[in-house]
Amino acid sequence: MSANKFVALARPAPALSVRLRLSEVAALVHGQLVGDEDPWITGLAGIHDAVEGDLTFLAQRRYRAALKHSRAAAVLVTPQESVDRPAVRVGDPALAFSLVLRRFSEATALSIPRGIHPTAVIDPSVRLGDEVAIGAHVVLESGVEIGDRATLLPGTVLRRDSRLGADCFIHPNVTIYPSTRIGDRVIVQAGAVIGSDGFGYVREHDTLHKVPHLGHVVIEDDVEIGANACIDRATTGTTTIGRGTKIDNLVQIAHNVKIGRTSVLCAQVGISGSTEIGAGVKLAGQAGVVGHIHIGDGAVIGAQSGVIGSVPAATTVSGYPARPHLKELRQRAVMARLPELLDTIRALEKRLEALERGNGGERPS
Repeated sequence: MSANKFVALARPAPALSVRLRLSEVAALVHGQLVGDEDPWITGLAGIHDAVEGDLTFLAQRRYRAALKHSRAAAVLVTPQESVDRPAVRVGDPALAFSLVLRRFSEATALSIPRGIHPTAVIDPSVRLGDEVAIGAHVVLESGVEIGDRATLLPGTVLRRDSRLGADCFIHPNVTIYPSTRIGDRVIVQAGAVIGSDGFGYVREHDTLHKVPHLGHVVIEDDVEIGANACIDRATTGTTTIGRGTKIDNLVQIAHNVKIGRTSVLCAQVGISGSTEIGAGVKLAGQAGVVGHIHIGDGAVIGAQSGVIGSVPAATTVSGYPARPHLKELRQRAVMARLPELLDTIRALEKRLEALERGNGGERPS
């Protein structure tokens, strides 16, 4: 779709009503259908919330009793689990449920009408792929490129020379700064900011001079960025988020950070500038990482940890400052006993004083 073929949105398409036979669910998750019935599945829900027509799942034994009272039409279970209703047996019910959720989610996304809202502001130089959806008050500056089937919901801004790949889904009020490169199938939740200035200043006497940031941000394929997350562009060069990495809400990623593929950053993680995060790394909620260090592939950083030095690959650390997790647990155990230990020390001091009084004031040899 070229820039001179913009059209107002037609009448909104009706929302898709998703209906799957349980046998279709079994095929989708590569599971085994149990029983002779093949009910229609019209919704998905947890065991406690399910109603007629819903599919649920049982992944933990503690929910067995709840399943007996659930109104769900069918359930995903492990091969060993007994059932009292139509079911699909799979190796991992939680994973299978997520696959079905994805099918329903994709159908919902497709219900968003394709086309361009008349209030969108789009520079004539913008290049749009086929079947895009551009919502109300979206702004696309000069040189922007949008891939096929991309969806940009209201209030999104892509500044000059940015590129967005195919099948991306950008939620409302996302701001993408100049020259940002975003791959295919990337999801960006509402309010995220990609490519803002890094936090860099040079002090001269009592004045702080701002360091210009002339680099940009590269987001590889299949990344998800949570609501109100902030990713700063590089001073020079790139800030890079590797393929398949998932970033939670309220995460701060500073300038020139490199994050490897399929890493996970939970809510309120903060990463300082020029740090390198390997592949498959997990940073739990509110972990903080100083700048100019390296965290190796497969490392795990515990919640609220303060990482002040590099972490080797396949290592789990926690605490502040972060240290090997088992060492941190031992220290916590000792700390928990401090009141008891203090009482013991005081009792020993009193006994020592009594011995000294009985020995003419001299300490026993």
